[in-house]
Amino acid sequence: MNSFSLLVAVLLLAPTAGAQFVRNTTSIPPSSSATENVDFGDVDNDGDWDAVFANGGDAGNDQNEMWINAFVGGDPIGKFTNRTTTQFPAFSDSSRDVEFVDYDTDGDLDLYVSNTSAISNQSNRWWHNTGSQAGTIGFYQDQTSTHWSGLGQPGSSIPPTILIAGGFVDFSCDCDFGDLDNDGDIDLVHSTYGGVFNGNAPTRIFLNDGVGHFAEFNPSGVQLTGIDIANGTQGIWCQGTQSADTVNSTGAQCDVASTPLDIDLGDIDGDFDLDILHGARSEMPRMFQNRLAEQGTLAFRDVTGATFSPGYTTGSGHYEQEMGDQDGDGDLDIYGLNWNSLTDNVMKNNGNGTFQTAVNLTGSSSDDNEGDFIDFDLDGDLDIFVANFSGQERLYRNDGAGAYTLTSGLLPGDGTTTLDADACDVDADGDYDVFVANDGGTEEWYLQNTTSANDVTAPSFPLVEQAPNRMSGASATVVRAQHRNNAPYYINWYDAHRVDVTVNGGPITSYPARTTQGDTVRAAIPGNLVGTICYQFVSVDKYGNTGTSIQRCYSSTNSAPGITYCFGDGTGTTCPCGNAGAAGNGCASSLFASGANLVAAGPASISADGAVLTGTNMPNSSALYFQGTTQTNAGAGSVFGDGKRCAGGSVFRLGTQLNASNGSTYPAVGNPPISVQGNIVAPGIRTYQVWYRNSATFCTADTFNLSNGAELTWGV
Repeated sequence: MNSFSLLVAVLLLAPTAGAQFVRNTTSIPPSSSATENVDFGDVDNDGDWDAVFANGGDAGNDQNEMWINAFVGGDPIGKFTNRTTTQFPAFSDSSRDVEFVDYDTDGDLDLYVSNTSAISNQSNRWWHNTGSQAGTIGFYQDQTSTHWSGLGQPGSSIPPTILIAGGFVDFSCDCDFGDLDNDGDIDLVHSTYGGVFNGNAPTRIFLNDGVGHFAEFNPSGVQLTGIDIANGTQGIWCQGTQSADTVNSTGAQCDVASTPLDIDLGDIDGDFDLDILHGARSEMPRMFQNRLAEQGTLAFRDVTGATFSPGYTTGSGHYEQEMGDQDGDGDLDIYGLNWNSLTDNVMKNNGNGTFQTAVNLTGSSSDDNEGDFIDFDLDGDLDIFVANFSGQERLYRNDGAGAYTLTSGLLPGDGTTTLDADACDVDADGDYDVFVANDGGTEEWYLQNTTSANDVTAPSFPLVEQAPNRMSGASATVVRAQHRNNAPYYINWYDAHRVDVTVNGGPITSYPARTTQGDTVRAAIPGNLVGTICYQFVSVDKYGNTGTSIQRCYSSTNSAPGITYCFGDGTGTTCPCGNAGAAGNGCASSLFASGANLVAAGPASISADGAVLTGTNMPNSSALYFQGTTQTNAGAGSVFGDGKRCAGGSVFRLGTQLNASNGSTYPAVGNPPISVQGNIVAPGIRTYQVWYRNSATFCTADTFNLSNGAELTWGV
């Protein structure tokens, strides 16, 4: 190297005077791998961010690494210790990606490792955090063969010929997780670019059974004969037949095979289902619409041709993309790295899942490899950090409306070959730092943000799902909301989410809400609530900033309002007072030919206290309403007076005598209680009946009668 070249190299690696980001070399351990990816997560649940690295890639097999934040007692947050040999499986592979996911919903973060068979055949791997298995939290065990389900069997598109120990032969770069079918667990979108980047191997979807076993979602029933999928084959998980680079959006064709190096999940069209933005290095990046809301069952359609405007992408080298709300209007926009040949661009969402004409970013005409949203100046919007494959990283400032300006002097000089970068508040000082993953045995970089500002931006919820009115019952009311904050999506997942619920304006009860690992959160409200149910999402980030959604309400009525039973008079044919028997209950007469009738109506909610008993077709005489706990004689009743005893079990009188005129009403439970013994204090079934005296006008004997029975199932 001549003296001039040496001087240039030194200047590139020297920190820029007054730069906002400085390279911190003292707080991270040494490293010397071909690193493809870095991810942040709290592996030991101690409240700080730890880091894992995917190593090897095209360079061959290598050990992935884990750095634990503040591991040594007395170390400050932001000081990392390499714990790979102690806490990771002793496993060497060609890894391109690692993803944190709590796939078994046990409260700790597991790992999914994406590998490539470019040099030797290997499978992606499941690494389990043993904290929930009587192990030590933050210590990982390879459980690959345990968490796949049905590979190569009927229903799987994977042919038995490509199965290998624990998995199947793969060329995977990036895989993403999200709750695709809205069942509360996290599913897998598994991309692959094919041998020698041929783009003929299909992406696949695997659904979680709730405890971390993943079976392929393959409604087509197709099983391939090899690694590749041919044009004209059913689209496995996507509606239509396989057709490379199709622009058909009717569901007749789809393209599930290309060269994806990145996958992103998010709700682009406002229906709360997670759609798939499918990258492609050499072809057109694609969009797949999740049609769960439209069809009621999980289904996907390739809507690329209808989603993007002409010319949204050109050339090749589309290594990566991100979705985020760049302009603050609530919907997800797109940043496309190298999407216009070697120029980055941004596209704004029209609000319905279609995108405006792409706008190129100034100064982005270089071979970039990764871009991440980061609010580096803490003004509340999403700026962009760009990791460059062959030179200087870049930082773009957002003006708040989604227009980006290239900054200068904020980053140190850099001549490394960068493959990935992720952002989070490594040192817990209130701003966002960056870890840079470098290729070719170069050390990883820790770019520490030196601003003295703190993040004061609260989470927000631009859209909240409206729950439909329902009958109460065992099944929960599931509601979702779009969730936003001024951090990368993989950091927003870890905000503390909940939903606050009221019943008929009563006190708030909070239920947990959980990230879908896209851009939405999900909560399950108990289904036995009865009345007017109002709910509001709340998120609190790591800085205590609290965001609340609008309030939405729905009506939940008793699961069995007005259930009536036990009709027919007690003696079968003749009443004691001489009137002929009739179809109704009790003594028939010219006035009350059908007998007395009881109906229970209104919300059977203990807190709402709104259920009402209504007796009709009774003479104007004294009557008593009473409550039981079971139906007498399995609902058939037993002879009692001139009628039938229908409400049995533990029977309690509700209040005192009433004048039981036609249409008389009585509350089924009161506040204060109608009677201490009869008050409802816990959910359950109660039966009701009205006792009344026969009128002397129709019966000379001093007889009594009863209505039919009515039943309510009480909820909270």
